Amino acid sequence: MAKTHGETSGTGTDSGTGTDSGAGTDSGTGPGSAPATGSGPGSGSGSGEDTTSGVDESVRAELTALRDSIDNIDAAVVHMLAERFKCTQRVGRLKADHDLPPADPAREARQIARLRELAVSAKLDPAFAEKLLNFVIAEVIRHHETIART
Repeated sequence: MAKTHGETSGTGTDSGTGTDSGAGTDSGTGPGSAPATGSGPGSGSGSGEDTTSGVDESVRAELTALRDSIDNIDAAVVHMLAERFKCTQRVGRLKADHDLPPADPAREARQIARLRELAVSAKLDPAFAEKLLNFVIAEVIRHHETIART
């Protein structure tokens, strides 16, 4: 996985400076796609230049360690999403085999409420968590519709 060197406060806010890790952003592509921005060393500055030149070495070392942790977390998120989509593909096949609709609005509402509660307990902006889940749900429904047509 390419290093994103993304830096967020964990609240789901995005200042628009290109320093977001890419989580929850909608680039118009589905899970498993490479992000449109935020890849490669020096990302965020837009020019690929080292934005930490002249910074104390201990600060640079801490920044590198934090960025490495972010990269590992991003990789884990991608792998967890892949596992989630494997399960939802099976759900889609089961629904198609039994003529069930691709979407389940009642379950989606329960999942959103549950995720918002989890976000609050994790000190994550619940609105961000809801946006992320809505994005994932939309992709799952798209997959289920595709499966139903086959």
